[in-house]
Amino acid sequence: MPAQATVLQTDSELYSREILGPAWFDIYSLRIEGTAGMPAMPDQVGATQSKYIVASSETVVASLKLRFNKSPLTALLMCLGISLKVNFHFEGFGPAPEIDLSTAVTTTKDTYDYELSLAFTPEARGLTDGLYEIAATVEVGPGCDPCAQHVFGRGYIQEFLLQVYSG
Repeated sequence: MPAQATVLQTDSELYSREILGPAWFDIYSLRIEGTAGMPAMPDQVGATQSKYIVASSETVVASLKLRFNKSPLTALLMCLGISLKVNFHFEGFGPAPEIDLSTAVTTTKDTYDYELSLAFTPEARGLTDGLYEIAATVEVGPGCDPCAQHVFGRGYIQEFLLQVYSG
């Protein structure tokens, strides 16, 4: 019968470095589109109406998508009701102003894909005639639960162009 070890070997067995696993998200599909559709004849000047050249009175929809991984930590965060806030940044060229518009949603249990969108008219939000470059920043957190009062992550996506004209 072999001799029993005299040293207890437990150093690597006392803890786990990733008990809940990593949490991360992707930002994708930034879109800025007008909703006017095809003008009636004889006002058509081309085969299609551009969604990226809009009248100041036209409804515009800014949107992006977020996808979270499915680790135990992410599942916990989604269940805690974390705020997902997006800021759409409109950077005007020349005399066009710089405007920031934001919207937010709250996470729900077992949901890992989110689309955040904001519908507005340029004139109501102060976007004057001109060309705008659009980017978006995202903030994940804080949450509704008193134990989740931290910002857990940030990210950005760019760029998109939008032209606004009086109309």
